[in-house]
Amino acid sequence: MKHIYVAATGQHVGKTTSTLGLVANLLEQGFKTGYCKPVGQKYVSFDDMIADKDAVLFGKVIGFDVDPAIHSPVIIGQGVTKDFIKNPDQFKFAEAIDFAATELGKQYQVVVYEGTGHPGVGSVCELSNAKVAKQLKAGVIMIVEGGIGRTIDKLNMCLSLFKANDVPLLGVIVNKVLPEKIEEIDYYLSKKFEQMGVPLLGILPYDRTLSFPIMETVKQAVGGKVLLNEDCMNNRVEDIIAGSLVDVEEFSRFQNILLVTSIRRLNEAIAKVERISEMKGLEESPLSGVIVTGDGRHARWYDTADLNSPYFLKHKIPVITTKLDTYGSVVKTSRIEVKINTRTPWKSKRAIELIRENLNFDLLLDRIDLLPSI
Repeated sequence: MKHIYVAATGQHVGKTTSTLGLVANLLEQGFKTGYCKPVGQKYVSFDDMIADKDAVLFGKVIGFDVDPAIHSPVIIGQGVTKDFIKNPDQFKFAEAIDFAATELGKQYQVVVYEGTGHPGVGSVCELSNAKVAKQLKAGVIMIVEGGIGRTIDKLNMCLSLFKANDVPLLGVIVNKVLPEKIEEIDYYLSKKFEQMGVPLLGILPYDRTLSFPIMETVKQAVGGKVLLNEDCMNNRVEDIIAGSLVDVEEFSRFQNILLVTSIRRLNEAIAKVERISEMKGLEESPLSGVIVTGDGRHARWYDTADLNSPYFLKHKIPVITTKLDTYGSVVKTSRIEVKINTRTPWKSKRAIELIRENLNFDLLLDRIDLLPSI
């Protein structure tokens, strides 16, 4: 059995996206491949158990029943770091990870372990990514965001922790590269990586669809409350527009739009959307959802009857209210860091495609063959 550890230079670099693509494509190529999130921070509850949310995602997408002891052995939840510092002997983290690895080894040829945050995350509990990878006798794949100078600098810094722990490097995946920059970045990184002795496994193009939030995520970002069509909170958001700016020129693609408007501009904005939809011959609404904003001070500044527009009911458009004003709502929504989750199946599919289309699997398999069998 061989162990692969997927790490990244930081949060939101594409670790889960890349790990999902790796597991799915290794399975497609006929390898009995398992998954584990050895150290998690954000967890969900199910069947009186807790597991890292990424483990739950993988269980659903890949198709296995999640056993927290095997797929999510360590959760560093709120308060754990303080308790660990006070009394580390009460925690058996290393033993829990060893148990998971042993059980996975009974079932799979290859196990892909997904890291957490940047390489040093977890070190307060003696569980840095590098230390866990060493314990697992895994080879590391490092995910780094695209660029040239900054990419190389960050990569060197992050790899140093793995080198200090004698963790072998399988290769690097460069993620989120603008398509028009791929040829240039490939040229320079290939030359520099060759000088560094770093295998370049692939360059993944930036895909805007992976950054689209859903209405549920928007609601959380603005601290909102759903008033209408709560069953449509999986609608995805591709563009945001303020109610005062609704005009023909503002709707370049005119689909999956989040409308953010004050209560006093709501009816006017909806009337404009209907008029533009008619001009463009659209049968379906271009709106994925609406945020009705407040004044930043008052908790109740609207009458529910004002929001029961026939347009919302006809097109099943979710309506959220928030105490934030329009500017604050747009800022909060535009800053959302989007993760793949169980409610965004189109992202899981695209992640698998990106790895399939852009990773050098022959090189990766050659590198995996060099790892000692466990």
